[in-house]
Amino acid sequence: MVAAGDKKILVVDDEVSFLAMLKETLSMAGYEVRTAKNAEEALKILKTETIMVMFLDLRLPGMNGIDLCWKIREKDKICIVYAFTGYSTFYGLLECRAAGFDDFFVKPVASKLLLKAAKDAFEKLGRWKVRDYDLI
Repeated sequence: MVAAGDKKILVVDDEVSFLAMLKETLSMAGYEVRTAKNAEEALKILKTETIMVMFLDLRLPGMNGIDLCWKIREKDKICIVYAFTGYSTFYGLLECRAAGFDDFFVKPVASKLLLKAAKDAFEKLGRWKVRDYDLI
């Protein structure tokens, strides 16, 4: 089961105000939130920490969110990864599913929906009895 201290979330977005809002919203709900403004920062964080729930923007400077998800999935098939985008198309949704995203949100997205997604993700991990040390 996922313990309270294991409820870490990684949020990756280059929009500083959106990133700050998400961090505040998720932190106030009791999650430990790590943030990155691009894929490279996110990968550095993931080298040193196991984070099981992630929210990734698709349009990032440098490596985009789709490629970041592919990289994450190369090493971790169990974590739960959500996509954010300001531009929704059916092709984009298919591309996200192929890359390994678990769900897809179009900006602006209601805080209530994101909190539900985070809660559902940790409940799922709890049912799977996934803990950080199981993945190392």
